[in-house]
Amino acid sequence: MMLTLVAFIIAIAVLVAVHEWGHFSVARACGVKVLRFSVGFGPRLAGWTSTTTGTEYVVGVLPIGGYVKMLDEREGPVDDSESALAFNTKPLRSRAAIVAAGPIANLLLAVILYSVVNWIGVDQPQALLARPSQGTVLAIAGLQGGERVVQAGYEGEELEPVQSFEKFRWWMARGALEHRNVQVEFLKPGARNTQAVVLALSEVDAPDANAQLFARIGILGPYSQAQISTILPDGAAALAQLRTGDVVLRVDQTDIVDAGQLRDMIRVSGRDAEPLPQTWQLDRGGERLTVTVKPAREREGDQYIGRIRAGIGSPLAMTTVQYGLLDGVGEALAHTWETSALTLRVLGQIVVGKASLNNLSGPITIADYAGKSAAMGPTQFLLFLALMSISLGVLNLLPLPILDGGHLMYYLWEALSGKPVTLTWTERLQKVGFVILLMMMSVAVVNDVTRLLR
Repeated sequence: MMLTLVAFIIAIAVLVAVHEWGHFSVARACGVKVLRFSVGFGPRLAGWTSTTTGTEYVVGVLPIGGYVKMLDEREGPVDDSESALAFNTKPLRSRAAIVAAGPIANLLLAVILYSVVNWIGVDQPQALLARPSQGTVLAIAGLQGGERVVQAGYEGEELEPVQSFEKFRWWMARGALEHRNVQVEFLKPGARNTQAVVLALSEVDAPDANAQLFARIGILGPYSQAQISTILPDGAAALAQLRTGDVVLRVDQTDIVDAGQLRDMIRVSGRDAEPLPQTWQLDRGGERLTVTVKPAREREGDQYIGRIRAGIGSPLAMTTVQYGLLDGVGEALAHTWETSALTLRVLGQIVVGKASLNNLSGPITIADYAGKSAAMGPTQFLLFLALMSISLGVLNLLPLPILDGGHLMYYLWEALSGKPVTLTWTERLQKVGFVILLMMMSVAVVNDVTRLLR
C-alpha cells in the first residue's frame, strides 16, 4: 500500500512538473513574466521566490495537478512599466506556443523515457505463441501454438521486426482497435523457412482494450511448455507419482502443445461430472513414460472444475530488447507517435459510441498501476511514466475549453476571424468544458471502483 501511494505521488509530481515546465519555459522565452510556478494545489507546503525574476516556486499540499500563473491584464491591474511582459499583450503565435508547450513537454518526456529504456534494454518474453482457443482469430488463421513471430505489420504495408511477445500484443491491439488486418510472418517449431498469414482483426468487435479482447484474438499469454513445475501433497499429481520437470506430451488421444492447453483440459474435465481417469504420456529426462491421472472435482465460485494440485508451465523463454543510440531514439519517437495516435483514435471512438466508456481510467487505477510497475523495478516504472505522460499530453490537447487544446481552438478562431473570442463566450465555453471534464472524471472513477469490486 505504501509503495503504491509513494509511486503514485512521484508519478503525478513528475508528470505535472514537466507539463507546467513546458508552459513556464516557453513563457519565459517569449518574454512573459511568470508570477508563480506551482506543483500541487491547496496550501503551500514548501517553496521559495527567485530574487532575479520574482517568480514564486511552490509545492502544494495536494499533488494532483499544478499551474503556471503569468502576468495578465485580464486577471488584474498591471503596472504600465510591465505591460509588455503580460501574457495577453503577446502576439498570437507566442500565446499559442506557450499553451501548446505543456502537452508537447509531456510527449517529449515520453520520448526521453522510452529512449532510456531502449538504451538500457529490458528482458521480455520471446514472441512465441501459445495454443489459441478454438474460434479465436489466431486459431481461424491456422496457428496452432509454438510458432515464433518474426515480423508483423498492417496488411499490404511493409512488415516490421517483432522482438518480443509484448510487441506482438501491441500489433494485435492496434489492429483490433483500428479495425485493420495484420499480416504476421512466423517460424513453426523446427522450421527454417518463414510462413505468413493475415489475421482478420478488422472483424473483431473491440469496444474495450482489455483481457477479453486478447481472449477473442487468442493471445492470453506467451508460450509455456506443458511441464510440471510444482507438486502439492495429497493431490492427483502426487497420487499419480508425477515429478517436477515432467513434460506432458499427450493426454488420452490429444497431443499437448503447451501449458495453457493442459490446464484447460484439466479444468474442463470436472465441469459436468466426476472426472474420468486420464492416460498421460510424459517425457521424464528423455525417458518416455505413461501414467494414469485422475483429476479431483472441486468447486470454484459458482462452477465445478478439475484439479490435480500441481503447478503447470515452464519458465518463459526471454529475450533482451535493446537498441543503440540513434535506433533507440527512433524507436521511442515511433512508439510515442503510435501510442498518441491510438489514444486519440480510441477517444474518438468513445465519443461516437464505437468504443466503450470502460476504457477511461481514473486515479485509483493509475495508482494501482504505479505501485505494480514500481514493484517490478525501475525500468517498468519508467515505461509506466512514459505511457502516463503520453496520456496526459494527448488529453490536454483535446479541444475542450478548459484544457490546453480548448485554448488553442480560441487562438485558431482568432487567427481565422482576426479578433479574439469575447470574454462572455470564453466564460460560457469554460463552464461547458468544466462540465464535460467533470463527467469524464466521474465515469473514470466509477470504472475504477467497478474494477476494485470485481
